[in-house]
Amino acid sequence: MQLPAIPKKLPTLAAFNRLPRKHKITTVGAGAGAAVVLAVTGLQATAGAGAATAADAPTGFSVTAGQPLKQPVSLTGATTDLATHKTVSVAPKHQPDLAAATKPAPKKAAPKATAKKTAAKKATAKKAAAEHTHKAASRSAKRTAVHHAAKPAAAPRHVAKTYGDNLDGWIRQSLDIMHAKGIPGSYEGIHRNIIRESSGNPQAINLWDINARNGIPSKGLLQMINPTFNRYHVSGTSWNIYNPVANITAACNYAADRYGTMDNVNSAY
Repeated sequence: MQLPAIPKKLPTLAAFNRLPRKHKITTVGAGAGAAVVLAVTGLQATAGAGAATAADAPTGFSVTAGQPLKQPVSLTGATTDLATHKTVSVAPKHQPDLAAATKPAPKKAAPKATAKKTAAKKATAKKAAAEHTHKAASRSAKRTAVHHAAKPAAAPRHVAKTYGDNLDGWIRQSLDIMHAKGIPGSYEGIHRNIIRESSGNPQAINLWDINARNGIPSKGLLQMINPTFNRYHVSGTSWNIYNPVANITAACNYAADRYGTMDNVNSAY
């Protein structure tokens, strides 16, 4: 039995599409025969005794006598054994493994450089988070310190000074007014002259001396006449000549003008 000749070159897809239907069938059959020849290279066939090599065959395959010959494999990969008339499946050696082709490609391991960069980014983010937490805690501590800081002590309110309604209180109040006005004098000098002139009686009056005879008797703690009291009266004090503070302050102002200070007066002045 003569095997179909294997074409040296099959037409391209574009050229195949231009062929008539009859030629397309012939070409497909030739291609199938070529596939079978390549798949069953070395297949033995019944051609008589001994072995013979088809030197003029394009593939140079060997045919051995006395062995059954199978028909060319069809495009489906099946052929018929001529001796037993059974269909035998022959898978072409060049058929690709579809199962292997559909397997997903294994994931590539991340390069070491990428792993190092990822680790470095994580370390940087962790450090930044720690610094942010520390700064927030510091700001909170500062705000707490300011919130609990002790308030400055308020300036003490000015409390009006009080004086006793007696000779000691009158002298001390007169001294404060004199010092504010720049009038000299001391507690001892004032007290001494008051005791000599009126014995500490603010209502004392002299009705027998020359001033009394002239109609201007001496009055008060330091026995002043009205013209002298009116001339040396100190602002801020009463205009009543019998007022103890007004009498002392005016008398000391007169003594400072005439004697330098009440401390220099030791007798009638």
